[in-house]
Amino acid sequence: MPHGKPAGIPCVQLRDDYRCALFGQPERPAFCASLRPTEEMCGADRGAALAFLARLEVLSQP
Repeated sequence: MPHGKPAGIPCVQLRDDYRCALFGQPERPAFCASLRPTEEMCGADRGAALAFLARLEVLSQP
């Protein structure tokens, strides 16, 4: 997604099993490759991770 994507919208490269279709590929964006998830970011499950991302969206609004 060369121009980014809105919050809450899955990446077009996200497979049905929530894995990245570009993982390990040279065309994977540098931003994705540089992301280093933390335990706080991921939480105990997918719901916790999505809640964390939602909080970041609110906190980073202009």
